Amino acid sequence: MNPLRVRWLGTVPYHEAWSLQRALHDRPGDPGAPTDDHLLLLEHPHTYTLGRNAEADHVLVEPSSVGAELVAVDRGGDVTYHGPGQLVAYPIVTLDPSPRTKDYVHLLEDVLIDALRSVGLGGAGRHDGYPGVWVAPNTASARKVAQIGVRVERGRTLHGVALNVAPDMTYFGHIVPCGITDYGVTSLAEEGVDASMRQVVDALAEAFVARWGARAAALGAGPLEVDRADVVWRRPTVAGQALDDADLAPFSRGLGPGERTTGANATVGEARPAAAGAAAAAGGTSVRLLGRLAEAGVTQAVALTDRKPDWMRAPVRHGADVLGVKRTVRDLGLITVCEEAGCPNLSECWSDGTATFMVCGERCTRACGFCLVDTRHPGPLQADEPERVAEAVARMDLSYAVITMVARDDLPDGGAAHVAATVRAIRDRRPGTSVEVLISDLKGDAAALDVVLAAEPDVVNHNVETVARLQRAVRPSAGYARSLALLGRSALAGRTTKSGLVLGLGETADEVTSTLADLAAVGVQIVTIGQYLRPTSHHLPVSRWWTPEDFERFAEVGRSLGLAHVESSPFTRSSYHARGAAEAATPVAVG
Repeated sequence: MNPLRVRWLGTVPYHEAWSLQRALHDRPGDPGAPTDDHLLLLEHPHTYTLGRNAEADHVLVEPSSVGAELVAVDRGGDVTYHGPGQLVAYPIVTLDPSPRTKDYVHLLEDVLIDALRSVGLGGAGRHDGYPGVWVAPNTASARKVAQIGVRVERGRTLHGVALNVAPDMTYFGHIVPCGITDYGVTSLAEEGVDASMRQVVDALAEAFVARWGARAAALGAGPLEVDRADVVWRRPTVAGQALDDADLAPFSRGLGPGERTTGANATVGEARPAAAGAAAAAGGTSVRLLGRLAEAGVTQAVALTDRKPDWMRAPVRHGADVLGVKRTVRDLGLITVCEEAGCPNLSECWSDGTATFMVCGERCTRACGFCLVDTRHPGPLQADEPERVAEAVARMDLSYAVITMVARDDLPDGGAAHVAATVRAIRDRRPGTSVEVLISDLKGDAAALDVVLAAEPDVVNHNVETVARLQRAVRPSAGYARSLALLGRSALAGRTTKSGLVLGLGETADEVTSTLADLAAVGVQIVTIGQYLRPTSHHLPVSRWWTPEDFERFAEVGRSLGLAHVESSPFTRSSYHARGAAEAATPVAVG
């Protein structure tokens, strides 16, 4: 029986969730790799979706006029609504043997009925002739509380269910929901059930596990292995709504770099660390960063005065090779992430005549709590930068070049065209050089990613950085689902796809395993895993030092999950041994 990986992903734009579904469904990469089943639980921003059988005139307003997006999808059914306050569940599971869509829909209805009963709504059930789950079914006052729309393709499922917890019900008034005019739509809140989204998520997850496990038992399979991982649940405001972007990095809100908030200058209303020990070890870390850590349950920190373990002492060599690379970089006015991010492997890599070039400037529009890169307002792109990078690659006689970038949320395409131009410039100058790109999430813009993919880099790298629970604390302007969706799109496009984790921020070993499983499931082939080193006293504290033996064990776990290559050690960083990793994953493609 396939393991079932249950993920609460928070709020995810519809197109990102669809890309993630498709990647998990199509299982890109090694066809012999282990296959997992997945239950994705999330909310969408305001979205109307049109099924294959939808009538266009069932959308009664221009969606943009009410702040909604309209998306045509390949599930069955008519038009429906998704939005805040509605729980959406996408099971990506294998129906074996002899899948029948009708039986699968029946199972989902049972799951919903069980979950509704668990949170206090009794009497919900099936309404003859109509899919979904209804209150007062088979009466004149029947009203729909949960919609179902699925697709079964090659024995594996897509799409799923939407359960109205406490959405703004006026959005249903702008459509003919599911094409049904004879009956209404309702929610748990309208039925007088006071249940939080978290309670309903837990109830639905438990109901699905029970029903899916019973199905497995009936088929003679062994016990169902369940792996649950959640992005952090956000603190509610006084109005009862989840925080949206009010706590994100300032540039993501168009507000500039902002001021650091520490000690007596802390912003009123910021969350305080949950443990005095964490505060004592925090040094100058901002109250905002510590509040996010506490919100994620991280209360342990290594004191700034503590001595590093012996294995965390990197040798420094500044021989002729290192100085030669430095001269080339300076002569051409280029930036390396090796210097900007304070990489501990600079001496080793530069001694080998390799460097990772950072394009799109040296200032990032995000403020991730672990990163040393400058976050002041960035300057304009330099049109000749791609050619200067290509010149450096030629002077250094590189057979493998790594191009990374700062996040550029100020640009319409996030800097995608500039990265693509750099890849093409290197190819024009040195056709035999293999090129790896390490990109931002490009704000989840699929079209921007396609621009990068069209340049045909040999390896596409995007770092998920940390486990699901710590995403908001570590990189608040990014998203776990968004990163997985980007990686999945890259893998489905046929690119060798790579990602990376930094450990020591408060994650558990089980969470690292869950993250590696998610990366493998979307088609990632190469993963780098390294120990977090606190760049300054203002950055997130180190929660723990993982040992070299721990890193070896994580590499073994990653390989067992189907990853082609795992580079894992205390000093591993995204570009460390990049060529060797690419050769190990795709020995023919990388020359």
